[in-house]
Amino acid sequence: ALDLYSVEELEQVVLRAARLADVLIDRASARMIAERSRGTPRIALRLFRRAYDVAVSLGDDLTLEVAEQAMAMLEIDALGLDEADRRYLAALAQTYQGGPVGPKSLAASTGFDEATVTQAIEPWLLRAGLLARTRLGRRLTRRGWRHVGEFLNLTVPEAALKDESEVSDSPDADLDEPDPV
Repeated sequence: ALDLYSVEELEQVVLRAARLADVLIDRASARMIAERSRGTPRIALRLFRRAYDVAVSLGDDLTLEVAEQAMAMLEIDALGLDEADRRYLAALAQTYQGGPVGPKSLAASTGFDEATVTQAIEPWLLRAGLLARTRLGRRLTRRGWRHVGEFLNLTVPEAALKDESEVSDSPDADLDEPDPV
């Protein structure tokens, strides 16, 4: 598995792209874009270009306010999640009460094919600590429940907020070794 870039490395990628494009950008804007780039330079560059497009359309420099406006237009949240990620998490929370559930069922209930679920959506959710793979299927972590509760404005079940170590002996406890992403 390839290692993801750090936020600092991605910030440098964004700053370099801005320099090469002769675009004025401040460090805070570059960092915010980097933080939402899912550890991937290609995504950082795509988000930079979209933020720059917004700056041009507004006749402004690429400020933090402009970058935030661009991320809102793209529906990219602070964790780098997009509409597909949120649809997956919403199905897991609402349809399957947080899991465990298998990827085929999640694919069917979200309208994505199984390959999209397992290869495009789940890897970042796992790395971000929102999702756990267990012997019985996928389930929301405590952090995942909190995030879903925020964007869906729903009350998170009390049991979902228990300390993860308190449920480690349950049949749906995480596997001993983390799955490679």
